[in-house]
Amino acid sequence: MKPVIRMFFKTVRVVLGPFVLLGDRLIRPKGIVRPPAEQQAIDARTQHLALYHFPTCPFCLKTRRTIRRLSLKIETCDAKNDPAHRAALIAGGGKPQVPCLRITDANGEQTWLYDSNAVIAYLDREFGDTPAA
Repeated sequence: MKPVIRMFFKTVRVVLGPFVLLGDRLIRPKGIVRPPAEQQAIDARTQHLALYHFPTCPFCLKTRRTIRRLSLKIETCDAKNDPAHRAALIAGGGKPQVPCLRITDANGEQTWLYDSNAVIAYLDREFGDTPAA
Protein backbone atom coordinates (compact mmCIF):
# COMPACT_ATOMS: atom_id res chain seq x y z
CA MET A 1 0.00 0.00 0.00
CA LYS A 2 1.28 3.44 -0.82
CA PRO A 3 2.45 5.60 2.10
CA VAL A 4 -0.13 8.33 1.35
CA ILE A 5 -3.01 5.86 1.44
CA ARG A 6 -1.66 4.21 4.57
CA MET A 7 -1.40 7.61 6.27
CA PHE A 8 -4.97 8.46 5.22
CA PHE A 9 -6.40 5.30 6.82
CA LYS A 10 -4.31 5.78 9.95
CA THR A 11 -5.68 9.33 10.28
CA VAL A 12 -9.25 8.09 9.82
CA ARG A 13 -8.73 5.45 12.56
CA VAL A 14 -7.20 8.01 14.94
CA VAL A 15 -10.04 10.47 14.37
CA LEU A 16 -12.94 7.98 14.41
CA GLY A 17 -11.62 5.62 17.10
CA PRO A 18 -12.62 7.73 20.12
CA PHE A 19 -16.12 8.20 18.67
CA VAL A 20 -16.48 4.45 18.19
CA LEU A 21 -15.52 3.87 21.84
CA LEU A 22 -17.86 6.63 23.05
CA GLY A 23 -20.74 5.15 21.04
CA ASP A 24 -20.05 1.76 22.58
CA ARG A 25 -20.22 3.20 26.09
CA LEU A 26 -23.47 5.03 25.36
CA ILE A 27 -25.33 2.00 23.98
CA ARG A 28 -23.76 -0.78 26.07
CA PRO A 29 -26.08 -3.80 26.41
CA LYS A 30 -27.41 -4.97 29.73
CA GLY A 31 -26.05 -8.29 30.86
CA ILE A 32 -27.95 -11.42 31.76
CA VAL A 33 -28.78 -11.57 35.45
CA ARG A 34 -28.26 -15.07 36.79
CA PRO A 35 -28.59 -16.56 40.27
CA PRO A 36 -25.26 -16.17 42.12
CA ALA A 37 -24.40 -19.89 42.06
CA GLU A 38 -25.05 -20.09 38.32
CA GLN A 39 -22.97 -16.96 37.66
CA GLN A 40 -20.09 -18.42 39.71
CA ALA A 41 -20.21 -21.59 37.61
CA ILE A 42 -20.13 -19.50 34.41
CA ASP A 43 -17.24 -17.42 35.77
CA ALA A 44 -15.29 -20.60 36.52
CA ARG A 45 -15.80 -21.80 32.94
CA THR A 46 -14.67 -18.47 31.47
CA GLN A 47 -11.36 -18.45 33.39
CA HIS A 48 -9.87 -20.46 30.52
CA LEU A 49 -10.88 -17.96 27.83
CA ALA A 50 -9.09 -14.85 26.55
CA LEU A 51 -10.18 -12.46 23.81
CA TYR A 52 -7.43 -10.85 21.74
CA HIS A 53 -8.76 -7.62 20.27
CA PHE A 54 -8.09 -4.11 19.02
CA PRO A 55 -10.01 -1.49 21.05
CA THR A 56 -11.62 0.31 18.09
CA CYS A 57 -12.07 -2.62 15.68
CA PRO A 58 -15.80 -2.87 14.82
CA PHE A 59 -15.66 -6.69 14.73
CA CYS A 60 -13.98 -6.73 18.15
CA LEU A 61 -16.57 -4.28 19.43
CA LYS A 62 -19.35 -6.60 18.28
CA THR A 63 -17.67 -9.50 20.08
CA ARG A 64 -17.12 -7.52 23.29
CA ARG A 65 -20.80 -6.49 23.25
CA THR A 66 -21.78 -10.16 23.17
CA ILE A 67 -19.48 -10.82 26.12
CA ARG A 68 -21.23 -8.02 28.04
CA ARG A 69 -24.70 -9.19 26.98
CA LEU A 70 -23.93 -12.69 28.28
CA SER A 71 -22.35 -11.32 31.52
CA LEU A 72 -19.09 -13.17 30.92
CA LYS A 73 -15.80 -12.47 32.70
CA ILE A 74 -13.37 -13.11 29.87
CA GLU A 75 -9.82 -11.76 29.94
CA THR A 76 -9.26 -9.19 27.18
CA CYS A 77 -5.84 -8.81 25.59
CA ASP A 78 -5.15 -5.63 23.62
CA ALA A 79 -3.16 -6.91 20.64
CA LYS A 80 -2.91 -3.43 19.12
CA ASN A 81 -1.22 -1.53 21.95
CA ASP A 82 0.49 -4.32 23.90
CA PRO A 83 3.39 -5.98 22.05
CA ALA A 84 3.36 -8.98 24.42
CA HIS A 85 -0.28 -9.74 23.63
CA ARG A 86 0.32 -9.28 19.90
CA ALA A 87 3.32 -11.65 20.05
CA ALA A 88 1.26 -14.24 21.98
CA LEU A 89 -1.54 -14.01 19.42
CA ILE A 90 0.86 -14.58 16.51
CA ALA A 91 2.79 -17.33 18.30
CA GLY A 92 -0.33 -19.20 19.42
CA GLY A 93 -2.84 -18.54 16.68
CA GLY A 94 -0.45 -18.03 13.79
CA LYS A 95 -1.70 -14.63 12.61
CA PRO A 96 -2.39 -11.14 14.01
CA GLN A 97 -6.09 -11.23 13.06
CA VAL A 98 -8.62 -10.05 15.65
CA PRO A 99 -10.96 -10.77 17.29
CA CYS A 100 -9.53 -14.10 18.35
CA LEU A 101 -10.74 -16.17 21.29
CA ARG A 102 -8.14 -18.37 22.97
CA ILE A 103 -9.82 -21.42 24.47
CA THR A 104 -7.74 -23.52 26.87
CA ASP A 105 -9.18 -26.95 27.67
CA ALA A 106 -8.72 -29.00 30.86
CA ASN A 107 -5.54 -30.60 29.45
CA GLY A 108 -3.97 -27.20 28.72
CA GLU A 109 -4.47 -27.54 24.95
CA GLN A 110 -5.28 -24.25 23.27
CA THR A 111 -7.65 -23.56 20.41
CA TRP A 112 -7.55 -20.18 18.71
CA LEU A 113 -10.96 -19.21 17.32
CA TYR A 114 -10.85 -16.41 14.74
CA ASP A 115 -13.71 -14.43 13.16
CA SER A 116 -16.22 -12.45 15.17
CA ASN A 117 -19.21 -14.49 13.97
CA ALA A 118 -17.53 -17.77 14.96
CA VAL A 119 -16.56 -16.39 18.38
CA ILE A 120 -20.08 -15.04 18.99
CA ALA A 121 -21.66 -18.35 17.91
CA TYR A 122 -19.35 -20.22 20.32
CA LEU A 123 -20.17 -17.87 23.22
CA ASP A 124 -23.91 -18.04 22.55
CA ARG A 125 -23.79 -21.83 22.31
CA GLU A 126 -21.74 -22.25 25.50
CA PHE A 127 -23.15 -19.48 27.68
CA GLY A 128 -26.41 -18.27 26.14
CA ASP A 129 -29.93 -18.74 27.45
CA THR A 130 -30.10 -22.32 26.21
CA PRO A 131 -27.99 -24.78 28.21
CA ALA A 132 -24.93 -26.28 26.54
CA ALA A 133 -25.39 -29.90 25.44
